[in-house]
Amino acid sequence: MWLPDANIDIHLSNGQLVGAAVATGFSCLLTRDRLFGESASRALRSHPDFAVVLVSLPQKKWPIYLEEFQRAWARIPITPLPGELIEWPEISPSGEGGGDGADGALEGDRFGA
Repeated sequence: MWLPDANIDIHLSNGQLVGAAVATGFSCLLTRDRLFGESASRALRSHPDFAVVLVSLPQKKWPIYLEEFQRAWARIPITPLPGELIEWPEISPSGEGGGDGADGALEGDRFGA
């Protein structure tokens, strides 16, 4: 079970949030917040079966974001790695990623044109 970060103020440190997530059966945290993801990932030493995924798609209005998320998922589904922080979709060598290229392929898509 995966836990999406909704930026809810729950008065827990990121490490405590990861611990609570693990205790309730979650195996992965999805977040768009890079600093939160990096901070939460430090708790992975104590919870090596838990994973953190930084979703790097650019923020857009919900219908467009959902479309881009589904297209990215169809190309490369999220594959959490226990004990690690990963970025999805992966970033291209130019440092760009998650955006939509002119040909409709996601930048950083290792299978795109």
